Amino acid sequence: MSAGAVMAALGWTLVDFLWQGALVAGLTAAVLGLLRHGRPEQRYLAACLGLLACILWPAATLAQRLHSAGAGSPVAFLRAGPGRGDAAGGPGWEAFVQEHLGWIVLGWAVCAALLSLRMVAGLLWIRRAAAREPSDPLWQARLQRLAGQFGIARSVSLRVVGHLASPVTAGWWRPVVLVPASLVSGMAPNLLEALLAHELAHIKRHDYLVNLAQNVVETLLFYHPAVWWLSHRIRTEREQIADDVAARILGEPRRLALALSELEKLQFSTHHLAQAANGGDLMSRITRLLRPESRGSNWKAAIPALGLAVMSIGLFAHAAPAKPAKPDTEALVDFQSCPKPAYPKESIAKSQTGTVSLSFLIGVDGRVKDTKVIQSAGYPALDEAARSALTVCRFYPARTAGLPVEAWTKVRYVWSLQ
Repeated sequence: MSAGAVMAALGWTLVDFLWQGALVAGLTAAVLGLLRHGRPEQRYLAACLGLLACILWPAATLAQRLHSAGAGSPVAFLRAGPGRGDAAGGPGWEAFVQEHLGWIVLGWAVCAALLSLRMVAGLLWIRRAAAREPSDPLWQARLQRLAGQFGIARSVSLRVVGHLASPVTAGWWRPVVLVPASLVSGMAPNLLEALLAHELAHIKRHDYLVNLAQNVVETLLFYHPAVWWLSHRIRTEREQIADDVAARILGEPRRLALALSELEKLQFSTHHLAQAANGGDLMSRITRLLRPESRGSNWKAAIPALGLAVMSIGLFAHAAPAKPAKPDTEALVDFQSCPKPAYPKESIAKSQTGTVSLSFLIGVDGRVKDTKVIQSAGYPALDEAARSALTVCRFYPARTAGLPVEAWTKVRYVWSLQ
């Protein structure tokens, strides 16, 4: 079999995957639509099968073309012949593609090679971090005890990494959890334990192997949006499953929600570029943990409940004000709704740093009604810059018995020049 025949078979396989991937994505989207009120495990399986079809279908097409070309079948060269004259009698677009098959294959090979190098570099970085970064004996022992609750018999290592946005789990046979140093020093131990439980859920489910396979598919079929969409859905559902497993083992979904909220605050208030947390929007995961009943709701079935809520709000609006009680869930800030506070120029010039603790009165509409400085950063300019910027943020209001209520919430902002 000539090199031209192999190139032509590969080139036409890449071109054919344009419609094959679109068809797989359409079918998978229809299945996911039917499962929108189902369990995340069901949607995860559907998305995984869709991504598997994306790699198996072109692989089978390429194998069939190569087999036909090796057997000398003229069908193999109807659209994939080694010379440009083979498709001269076909449609104009086929002749154009046939003429540029070499460039198509070359461009695909170069991009796939660069993405492969990127993936290998990431794996080498994780391996280096696992081997060289320090551990924390206390947290290592705590992680191992927690792994026992998950039924994980293998030894799980913990490493503390300085420049990392969020915890990362890697490895299958010898798993390792990389934890940002900022979380070890700046997060409450019970909340950090909840994040570690989430990572152990990934280890228990062998999610690292699936994620590695995803990276391979993304590398080979990078040019098709369907692959990236399916891969994103897999990661989104996988994070929800890990949240459910961790919350079930801990027995405290609210603790995990608070841990994710603190993680978002730390990522938001760090003045350096950082990776986004895998799994998509943290706020949607937090809301899902705090209000799991909303996952399987049907909008038609919710009409009576909405009518009752509207009537209740109307009655409460004319009722006498009562003594405020502690809400069931605290108000949470949506950092994506506001700009990051700008470092005052005079504070940069004077190398001023510090942590300011603020308290916000959040109305039922999620807007800030009042602010207080609980603990100053030591510099009025830093306090005012944080207060002014965070005042325009939108919040998820506190809730009591499922209804939004007015309540105070605390937000801490760290000013750092590093």
